[in-house]
Amino acid sequence: MADKSFFGRLQTLFSTNAVVRRVGTNKLKVIDVNKAQSNSGLATNKLVDRYTKLHASSTQMTYNQYQTFQQQRITLFTDYESMDEDSIISSALDIYADESTIKNEFDQVLAINCQDQDVQKILHNLFYDVLNIEFNLWPWVRNMCKYGDFYLKLDITEKLGVTNAQPISTYEMCREEGTDPDNAEYVKFVHDVSMAGQSSAAGMQSKTDLENYEVAHFRMLSDTNFLPYGKSMLEGARKVWKQLTLMEDAMLIHRIMRAPEKRVFKIDIGNIPPAEVDNYMQQVINKMKKVPYVDQTTGQYNLKFNMQNMLEDFYLPVRGGQSGTEIDSLSGMEFTGIEDVDYLKNKIFAGLKVPKAFLGYDETTEGKATLAAEDVRFARTIERIQRIVVSELTKIAIVHLYSQGYTDENLVNFELGLTNSSTIYQQEKVSLWSEKISLADSMKDNKMLSEDWIYKNIFNMSDKEIKVQQAQVIKDQEGVFRKMKMSEEGEDPAK
Repeated sequence: MADKSFFGRLQTLFSTNAVVRRVGTNKLKVIDVNKAQSNSGLATNKLVDRYTKLHASSTQMTYNQYQTFQQQRITLFTDYESMDEDSIISSALDIYADESTIKNEFDQVLAINCQDQDVQKILHNLFYDVLNIEFNLWPWVRNMCKYGDFYLKLDITEKLGVTNAQPISTYEMCREEGTDPDNAEYVKFVHDVSMAGQSSAAGMQSKTDLENYEVAHFRMLSDTNFLPYGKSMLEGARKVWKQLTLMEDAMLIHRIMRAPEKRVFKIDIGNIPPAEVDNYMQQVINKMKKVPYVDQTTGQYNLKFNMQNMLEDFYLPVRGGQSGTEIDSLSGMEFTGIEDVDYLKNKIFAGLKVPKAFLGYDETTEGKATLAAEDVRFARTIERIQRIVVSELTKIAIVHLYSQGYTDENLVNFELGLTNSSTIYQQEKVSLWSEKISLADSMKDNKMLSEDWIYKNIFNMSDKEIKVQQAQVIKDQEGVFRKMKMSEEGEDPAK
């Protein structure tokens, strides 16, 4: 028998791929909560272990293989933690979060559009008062970009909705799909504290099963090989970062060891027997390396190291002919460039998809054209991150509205949006519309083509849309005429 309780109905709502509701008379609104439309059923949906190359779907893996895969995920996270300590990569993660959570012209991080004012007020209260999205969204986005996944556990109360959201460590969460033979679309989450190497508190279980509606799973779905998890924004630069780290260490070690200028001491040993040469050379080295010192307070005799002489100096015994004691200088290493390090650094920028100018490394950019082009390309990357964030925020909003009793079209009849930070990106859209309008005006003034042709071919409108817009234009003209009469005669012609 079906569970008719509140949480049972909520589980049923999220036990399918999508939440479908009819909006209006002939429009369907589909919320793809599990992103099944983009990746479900593809032949490339394999869990790929980057080390042991295990290829198997989550339902085909044995228990040991599945555990191995989960442990390898934690190994990846360990690399990401080390990468976050790098100044370039840490700045790149900050930029992802900064650019994704910028405020719009109305000083809002998240724009909420809804025809029902009551629903809009409820969602505004949820995101700005309950979840405090203006402060919390920045670390949420940063962690999602860093690990590829971010989990929020939702505290849900009937008739009140979502009352709190608690972030859960990516190390401790597992997403399980296809575990119910009666429902192939069933998704659940397992909170396993032991995966992060922690021991559960006394009387508490190390594993906790969480339903789909209890967890908001933000995941970067850019590569199906990582499903059912997301792919970190750092994964493309992980291999290059390791190479760059080794190259930088090798460069520093080489330069530190080779930087000092050394001296070559050629000591004339005269007629000293060969067996006594070593002792004589050691006496000379000790005499030059150490200076006798007598402590005035204690009277103790000590041989202090002489800093004027380096340990790496060379002492060579010479004899015969006109040879005498000489001291030559051996120059240190000359710094000729770091082309190899710059090569790997450029590959890291390519993997991170952040323009070098944003991080202060592109000082040769003279004009704005190149930077503008980079800005537009980076804006598309930010837009992709924002779409992922908005999709999970929509899921949270649906849970909140359903808990407060909304079940019909108001459950899905709203739009959430984040602000794209690129003004150039917005300017290009405005410029495109401006050129279309100028072209339409020119065609209309020259009486070359009809209005219907302009509507269809310049603005790509259907016949129904053309009729709606023409009716709206007439209505606007009526409003203009009404205002003009009211200002001239002081009376409303509509009355």
